[in-house]
Amino acid sequence: MPTFRFAPSPNGRLHLGHAFSALLNARLAARFGGRLLLRIEDIDPGRSRPDLIAAVIDDLAWLGLRFDGPVRRQSEQMDAYRANLESLAARGLAYPCFCSRSEVAAAANRAEAIRRDPDGAPLYPGTCRHLTEGAVAGRLARGEPHTWRLAMDRALATAPGPHRFTAFDTQGPEHLAPADPARWGDTVIARRDVPTSYHLAVVTDDATQDVSHVVRGADLLAATDLHVLLQALLGLASPRYHHHSLLLDATGAKLAKSRGSQSLADLRAQGTEPQALRASLGFS
Repeated sequence: MPTFRFAPSPNGRLHLGHAFSALLNARLAARFGGRLLLRIEDIDPGRSRPDLIAAVIDDLAWLGLRFDGPVRRQSEQMDAYRANLESLAARGLAYPCFCSRSEVAAAANRAEAIRRDPDGAPLYPGTCRHLTEGAVAGRLARGEPHTWRLAMDRALATAPGPHRFTAFDTQGPEHLAPADPARWGDTVIARRDVPTSYHLAVVTDDATQDVSHVVRGADLLAATDLHVLLQALLGLASPRYHHHSLLLDATGAKLAKSRGSQSLADLRAQGTEPQALRASLGFS
């Protein structure tokens, strides 16, 4: 059965962009005769507060959305993420990195030309790739804080591609789209505080939940390149993808919780009815 999912991060209140994405997922799930799942992407222990999780669920219910099956919370899936991380590390495809963000930025600034990943962050210069096994073991034994990075060259040698993913539009036709995971470099796949990152968690969850269609914003199009590679390395099925246009504010910037975009809670407090909001976004 076709399976879709809406997967917000509870680090703030939902805004109109979230509402549009959730409603589009619901429309397409109904059109394809499939299921719609709700996943709470709460791997950030410092920002994913219980009250915000409850608010997300309440806002979606207010919109009139109904989801199939239990709500999946990423904070409860750490064993699955750790298992996939350990699988990559055991094959030499991931390595621990003891560099701080400031150290990575400083190393990038010393380079003749700063190369950046699709999110705009400096590409990792590979400092910790060259540590000896003994040095790594000693630093791990001392409990030094570290992330885990994907060894991109080894990953591409293991899964050389060509890398592609199946893209579909809202009417259903599909086509193969090229993917270029190399532009992410040795990206972080597990944070200091949890054994995963957004990228590793999302491919693990999509496979575990048998998600067949991923509908998300165009700002995550580049991430799909990396997700396709992780799926190949871990032997996971790759869903079909649709990346919808983003809602923009009056300045032309995308709506974002970090920018203080008007939330659904604000609109509800002003007396907006859910039917009117749905209609304003093109959903009757």
